[in-house]
Amino acid sequence: MKNKYLYILPVFLMLFASCNDLLDIDPTSQYSTDTFWSGSDEQYAAALVGVYNSLMSNYLYFNGELEQATPNEISYNSANGTREIALGTALSTSSMFSSCWANSYKGIGRANTFLDYIDDADITDEDTKNQMKGEALFIRALLYSYLVDYFGDVPLILEAPASEQETWPRTAKDEVVEQILSDLDDAASLLPTSYSSSSDIGRATQGAALALKARVLLYNERWAEAATAAKTVIDLGVYDLFPDYRGFYLPDNENNEEVIFDVQYQSPDFLHRRDYECYNLNRWAPLKNLVDLYEMTDGKSIDESELYDPENPYENRDPRLHQTIAIVGYPYNGKTATSSLLYESGYGLKKLTVYTDDETQTISDNNSDLNYIVLRYGEVLLTYAEALNESLSAPNSEVYWAINTIRGRETVEMPELEAGLTKEEMREAIHLERRIELVGEGQFYSDFRRWGTAEELNNGPVYNYLGEVIETRSFNPDRDYLFAVPSSEIDENENLTQNPGW
Repeated sequence: MKNKYLYILPVFLMLFASCNDLLDIDPTSQYSTDTFWSGSDEQYAAALVGVYNSLMSNYLYFNGELEQATPNEISYNSANGTREIALGTALSTSSMFSSCWANSYKGIGRANTFLDYIDDADITDEDTKNQMKGEALFIRALLYSYLVDYFGDVPLILEAPASEQETWPRTAKDEVVEQILSDLDDAASLLPTSYSSSSDIGRATQGAALALKARVLLYNERWAEAATAAKTVIDLGVYDLFPDYRGFYLPDNENNEEVIFDVQYQSPDFLHRRDYECYNLNRWAPLKNLVDLYEMTDGKSIDESELYDPENPYENRDPRLHQTIAIVGYPYNGKTATSSLLYESGYGLKKLTVYTDDETQTISDNNSDLNYIVLRYGEVLLTYAEALNESLSAPNSEVYWAINTIRGRETVEMPELEAGLTKEEMREAIHLERRIELVGEGQFYSDFRRWGTAEELNNGPVYNYLGEVIETRSFNPDRDYLFAVPSSEIDENENLTQNPGW
């Protein structure tokens, strides 16, 4: 989908650019509503690209940045707001909160406008029309899934605002979740399992809707339903683990068999800055708190394994350690990494970037077009394992199969989990596996809050590679499980209320 209909996209975006309120998308420019929405199949296709375009802001990879507010990573400065969240000093005026809120509703507004018109559209092929509707429903559900995770109760808006003066109260989280699930069920019934044309790569599929449904159900502790949704994705037979854990994220392997849904970036018009931030700025810097959790190749922790050598602490470790994290003294981007390069913690995030061990590359600021992966098969397997384990009195063979499949990836090949684990022991193993497998992907900030471990894990010191304290984290359980509703939104909308403690 990187090229298709982009020549019409600017017209659609101009319909939105004229509005001051991000929730008001009734166009007031020279392109009238009636003129645009009575147009051709191509105009509707371009309008849908405009809905997808709302995912291309920094907003989605901002979810990955939130790991800087966990004991996985640290940010070297306060520019993106994660350090204040980590330290417990964030305010309701934080740009991170307002950006998350505003960009979500901008995308939701675009999806709502598209959905308002698509049913009456004079589109030649009915299957294409249904597919396009399914795509818009998926994107709306995706954005609402982030909003309820971060803010809890949020305004539930399902149609384009009639005027800039409209205001909405917050809707109970459970009600918003039900709407998300309804949208995803509808989307799954309308979307194909795959597309035949390469120009359609990047479009939402039935698998994407079902995988997101599984995530939403997992996050809301609806264990049996989450396991069923995840198993449905598995049984589609469309997806598989990519053999190379590090290679999965590299440009040469984009759109591989593990990718379920990603945001398609393309030079020169659609770019981001994650590569620059990771290498040049060392902003997504992993912490020793995370590194010490990587098991030894015998499947034991560094405290339990006879393989662990404190003089060579990075040898004989889970192969994902070196495939994920750059370490002082080891190859990184065609050179040996030094503490001056990895100056924040002595570690750097290799995963999610173009940088490999042997080749030197330079990616300038705002100049990366590496796709951002939102949903992948590895996550679905982890969802299935966790949800199924929680729904049973003890883990069965399916739980073991899912988790051992992840551990058995061709370039990982970690030992299978010990047989006979209790439900509680398996839960602990799954939590660790999620934390290691999904590093940097934006899951752990959600995970440690839903597991109720954030106040334990993020209250206290975090360490660099030498074991020195970098900073001391603070997590207030009476406040920090939810973001603050942006104060600017409350100032403009008298119907909005603030979250506790903010």
